[in-house]
Amino acid sequence: MTRFHDTKHRLVTTFQRHVANPVSRRLPGQVLLETTGRTSGLPRRTPVGGRRVGDSFWLVSEFGYTSQYVRNIQADPRVRVRLRGHWHTGTAHLLPDDDPRARLTSLPRLNSAAVRGFGVDLLTVRVDLDD
Repeated sequence: MTRFHDTKHRLVTTFQRHVANPVSRRLPGQVLLETTGRTSGLPRRTPVGGRRVGDSFWLVSEFGYTSQYVRNIQADPRVRVRLRGHWHTGTAHLLPDDDPRARLTSLPRLNSAAVRGFGVDLLTVRVDLDD
């Protein structure tokens, strides 16, 4: 990661962690991705943007493998996704061979614009839902 990308990553994640995510988690319509903390073992809920397509939920991580939820998925791919107020269990898959910029064209516009604008190392994630 370049120095610029490192600085951008720190600024954006600090804002998300302390301002945006605490507010977003409380919004009833916000999609949440729940992972298991790789060190603590506690549930970690992250607001995400994405779209359900059939039995899968697709999203793009703006910081790829450095995102905490991606690191949690690497340790334990079993996740839950809250869609329209209902929790769904599933298994997350990191897809480094997928084109995340192309994927963003099929996901919600506002979130996709933010991911493109703030992201520095995009990574596609697919969650295969159990129900």
